[in-house]
Amino acid sequence: MKRILFLIISILFILGTAQAQNGKRIPAKGFAIDSADGHFHQHEFTRHAVGDNDILIEILYAGICHSDLHAAWDEQQPQGNFATYPMIPGHEIAGRVVQIGKNVTKFNVGDFAGVGCMVNSCGHCNSCDIHKEQFCLNGTTFTYNCPDKYHDNEISMGGYSNNIVVSENFGIKIPANADIKRVAPLLCAGVTPWSVIQFSNVKNGDKVAVVGYGGLGHMAVQYMVSLGADVSIFDITEEKRSDALRMGALKYININNENELKGLNNSFDFIVTTVPFDYEILPYVQMLKMGGEMAILGLPANSTINIANLALGASQRKVYGSLIGGIKETQKMLDYSVKNNIYPEVEIIRADAQEIDKAYRNVSDGKVKFRYVIDMSTLK
Repeated sequence: MKRILFLIISILFILGTAQAQNGKRIPAKGFAIDSADGHFHQHEFTRHAVGDNDILIEILYAGICHSDLHAAWDEQQPQGNFATYPMIPGHEIAGRVVQIGKNVTKFNVGDFAGVGCMVNSCGHCNSCDIHKEQFCLNGTTFTYNCPDKYHDNEISMGGYSNNIVVSENFGIKIPANADIKRVAPLLCAGVTPWSVIQFSNVKNGDKVAVVGYGGLGHMAVQYMVSLGADVSIFDITEEKRSDALRMGALKYININNENELKGLNNSFDFIVTTVPFDYEILPYVQMLKMGGEMAILGLPANSTINIANLALGASQRKVYGSLIGGIKETQKMLDYSVKNNIYPEVEIIRADAQEIDKAYRNVSDGKVKFRYVIDMSTLK
């Protein structure tokens, strides 16, 4: 009965929005925060009009990423002042297309569609030409808390909301058979490790490690296990040991147990670190084999990683950073994930300000396994 009611509501929403006149801004509502020490509350606003090449998505699910906390709490620069309030975070978005512009060919009304960490770029620089829009030389427009130079510099608002308007070029096609409630985190927590795993050509039989077994980390584990690599995991708690072995890891190392850290130098072909706070990185570099590669994905607040010490310890080992993934590789990741039944493990919460506040506290304290997802259909 609930499913039938939900379908009726969705059809009515589609019929209603399909009648929207081109050129008019789109009413929206979501959950905003007004200061670094504030709390979430409902907030009404408008999206830019659906252009000829745009799609309007009814958001069904929105993931909560640790970087959302850094942005909302203004922790992304040592001196802060990076956040623009009111802010609606959220760059892991899954929903249904309810309106399309006249030139759109990639989507039809009724299709599932997703949005990840970015919503626009110039489309013609060297980075965009090689499908690395996240590194656009003329400036990427990120999904929230970012001036949108392609729409009068209005500040982008994210996925903790009931809808979003985006160019079809930045929409991700979600297969009809996907487990839609678990798709949203793939658009950040999935593609971010996927991108570096592909870049470093992880393959069957490689000895690899994941540092930080959270949202990104547990996706990295699943992808590398599916490729046939021998996966070890480093984390700070015993609570996830059984989860690690269940997902196919060969070894779980609790870094608070010194005995488990012995004899690991020169062990790994590839290491991906996903830790979202400051930590000592050099010991992990020394665990690489000569010629091995490390990808740094974690986004610590006010990081103090010492690059000089890192370089001295690298000794013909390769260390690089990365940022999400381009649209083309995001689509490839999503198709691979659905085909191979690789999804994040999620806890679904209601679209409620207090629930989001609580989820933020739990994410900050490391008390989520492994990703919170907001069911936006419960927004009242």
